[in-house]
Amino acid sequence: MKRRQILTFLGIAVASLLLAVCSTLIVPSAVTAQSNVTLLVSAAASLKDTLEEIKPLYQQSKPNVNMNYNFGASGALQQQIEQGAPADIFISAAQKQLAALEQKGLLLPGTRSVLAKNRLVLVVPKNITGITSFYNLKESKIKRIAIGEPRSVPAGQYAQQVLQKLDIWPQVTKKLVYANNVRQVLAAVESGNADAGLVYATDAKISDKVKVVVAADDKYHSPIVYPMAVVKRSKNTTAAKEFAQFLSSNEAKAVLKKYGFLLP
Repeated sequence: MKRRQILTFLGIAVASLLLAVCSTLIVPSAVTAQSNVTLLVSAAASLKDTLEEIKPLYQQSKPNVNMNYNFGASGALQQQIEQGAPADIFISAAQKQLAALEQKGLLLPGTRSVLAKNRLVLVVPKNITGITSFYNLKESKIKRIAIGEPRSVPAGQYAQQVLQKLDIWPQVTKKLVYANNVRQVLAAVESGNADAGLVYATDAKISDKVKVVVAADDKYHSPIVYPMAVVKRSKNTTAAKEFAQFLSSNEAKAVLKKYGFLLP
């Protein structure tokens, strides 16, 4: 009888030991798998420098969260998400793109907010003189004007609105050179491939090859805002929400202000 009790006791002890060992081996790996997250943020091209600087700041407190960025024209990024391309967070340079995704049920409810605001400015290469207003764009010495493609680039939509409000759209249409995003507009002016261009104030701020002629009056275009939201298909919604929340922190706001963005 005693032998049977001893064997039973030993069996229970061995089973308990195996269970403890298995728990030790399995649980940490599960925690590790959950803590190592890679977020994909699809964002308007004009946010590139700002978000690149914010990334290491965020990773100081979240070292297990890696972030990859997909920068481009807001309209193109919207289409990518609609077609099923992976993305955890979408930050647009206009409300239109997020509104379209929201109507199609592609955004996580309750996560939409405004990150920042911006201004539209007319820029020319630094060596060009005699340009003081938008009306100079009608003159013969201005042969190429770069703007974003209005159908997909918010900066191009704002540019079109301004030129139409000033009643100079018909006179400058043949001079327009369309770019796939606002950074390409900036590059065209920097290189001299365009005599002038319409970009965001934040784009002009990072360049030492262009100068700002004038800022467009806000009444001539739709509000320039940068809305953001978590994409509903995201497999990392908790981490995405946390990063979106960080973008509204004082630390992130300081970087936004550094690059010339206006806070909402």
